[in-house]
Amino acid sequence: MTTIATRFAPSPTGYLHIGGARTAIFCWLFARKNKGRFILRVEDTDQQRSTPEMTGAILDAMNWLGLDCDEGPFFQSERTSLYLEYIQKLVESGNAYHCTCTPEEVERMREQARQKGQKPKYNGQCRDAGIKPGPDTVVRLKAPLTGRTMFRDLVKGPISFDNQELDDFVLQRKDGSPTYNLAVVVDDIEMKMTHILRGDDHINNTPKQILIYQALGADLPLFGHVPMILGPDKKKLSKRHGALSVMAYKEMGYLPEAMLNYLVRLGWSYQDEEIFSRQDLIEKFSLDNLGSSACVFDVNKLTWLNSHYIKETAISRLADILTEHLAPELIPNDRSYLEQIIPLLQTRAGTMQEMAEMAEFFLVEDTNLAFDNKAVAKFLTPEAKEYLKEIAFRLDNNLNEFDQNSLEQEFSAYIQEKKIKFKAIAQPLRVAISGKTASPGLFETMEVLGREKVLNRLKRASG
Repeated sequence: MTTIATRFAPSPTGYLHIGGARTAIFCWLFARKNKGRFILRVEDTDQQRSTPEMTGAILDAMNWLGLDCDEGPFFQSERTSLYLEYIQKLVESGNAYHCTCTPEEVERMREQARQKGQKPKYNGQCRDAGIKPGPDTVVRLKAPLTGRTMFRDLVKGPISFDNQELDDFVLQRKDGSPTYNLAVVVDDIEMKMTHILRGDDHINNTPKQILIYQALGADLPLFGHVPMILGPDKKKLSKRHGALSVMAYKEMGYLPEAMLNYLVRLGWSYQDEEIFSRQDLIEKFSLDNLGSSACVFDVNKLTWLNSHYIKETAISRLADILTEHLAPELIPNDRSYLEQIIPLLQTRAGTMQEMAEMAEFFLVEDTNLAFDNKAVAKFLTPEAKEYLKEIAFRLDNNLNEFDQNSLEQEFSAYIQEKKIKFKAIAQPLRVAISGKTASPGLFETMEVLGREKVLNRLKRASG
């Protein structure tokens, strides 16, 4: 039985964006589901635009998402001699030929075809000329002149191209370097790929690659082209929609399991389920459930999903991640203090960056606590300040234990004595200890802040 093999083949000319990441996830899941091989291949033949930094960034993103590979990474830039061997085989078998036509001559051929209302392409001038290799020659595939090139796409169904629309495209440039389509086919043959899953922007490359397979007498893999991801306005996803690099979402405080879950659901479904663990995805993933229509990226849905995973994640791990989003001077020496703060924010934060912002008032020095000016003007009235002074005195003198239960009892006694409602002091108290009008529950917050911080802040706000 043939072992299933998939690959992800990014070009290191930029960061790994969400479209590429989704393709990688689909390939990884299909390999894992079928106990197959998942190979990482870096297509770095564009030496001018490819950089080691971008390669490193792509590998970091793959690692963050947990997309481990069984083989690789392989680098196309290190495999040129192999590609040239295959090109030589094609020439020797009569399936490719050397061509001396200049780019200007080829463009004239294309223009002449346009004027006749025909497909603009190379006209095969050197096809049977028997030209020998030389410094100014390229190598072209001798493509069929009639018939159709057909394949059954795993996502889109039957696809067919008229061979008259395809020309004798270049396999090797004048400088001796192989072209993209040739290198891809050679690698996929050598790496024994069985399934090629990629974005549908590659569909026009597929008939060319099939012709190369056929010229080499090699078995074809199965091809599947997943639709593009659109913005909420149904236009091509751009940075204004959230088309950022995968690691940009890490920096914004998204968890990798949320990103993995969300990207899989952009174009794949399983009944009405929305939330999947990694193991769930491996068990339930199927190419049959890949959608053939473009999907819409919705950052609000991603944030909702992220908030779910934040709620489900262990406090110790959240503490590790939270420190990555805090200013260095805010990271407490006492890690247990951070782990006391997190449960108060865990159900409120959509991202870890949001949690860091919420946590800031717990972590700043009491004298550096920033106040919302509008909240101060509205709630820290002279009457409210008197309440705060009295509360500070009582908390300092009446409480042996500074915990939630003791605080609730003391405040209950205070409002009964003053014959006021709790709302008369709730917001002034919240502004005094957090600097703003929104925070976790008051008594939980005060317990975590501790007696000293609470008293310092009440005295400062009422002064």
